[in-house]
Amino acid sequence: MIEMVHVSKAYDVSPQALFDITLKVEKGKFVYLTGPSGAGKTTLLKLLYAAERPTAGEIRVTGFDVVRLKPREIPYLRRRLGVVFQGAKLLSRRTAFENVAFALEVLGAKRREVLKKTTQALHLVGLERKAQCFPSQLSAGEQQRVAIARAIVNDPLLLLADEPTGNIDPGSAEEIVKLFNEINFRGTTVVLATHNDGLPLMLPKERIVLERGRMVESSLPMPSAGD
Repeated sequence: MIEMVHVSKAYDVSPQALFDITLKVEKGKFVYLTGPSGAGKTTLLKLLYAAERPTAGEIRVTGFDVVRLKPREIPYLRRRLGVVFQGAKLLSRRTAFENVAFALEVLGAKRREVLKKTTQALHLVGLERKAQCFPSQLSAGEQQRVAIARAIVNDPLLLLADEPTGNIDPGSAEEIVKLFNEINFRGTTVVLATHNDGLPLMLPKERIVLERGRMVESSLPMPSAGD
């Protein structure tokens, strides 16, 4: 599902963000990507969905050779992914239903499919009764659940989450983690980045730890030489 081999990332105007990262996440896994703020978690996720390109190394995600992707090919990679950010990033003038449906509409999905899948996604996150509410009428936790529904509405193979509980209270955070577990149980591979050490205690899973751009701990098997 994900393979990174000797991946590094440096920026012109800042210190190197990632140093020689090698890891493998198999299909169906739920993995925490942990470490303090500035450890390189967001940079690593950006490399996976091709928002950034590595300075060195090889990256393969859901069958795509990310390093060699041409710009016109990136949308095909992203159709296999769902991405959830710390801020929900909802469209303020659209309802919860419309925010989720938009992810399908931009792909040209038919109206019947949009209605069915959007309804299912909102049901999964427990917000079917608030489908017609605007973001300003929802709590921070509810907004984040809408963002998760938007990320999974197209049945992604891989769900990437960057600090999804960073702006919500502990009770809502626990609900969000349980929701990711349910999504994973349904077959989607999940990588959840967080600096909150409490989340892995709520729901123990495999874990990658970054510090200052280096992977200092991992419970995942390392890629073999023949992979």
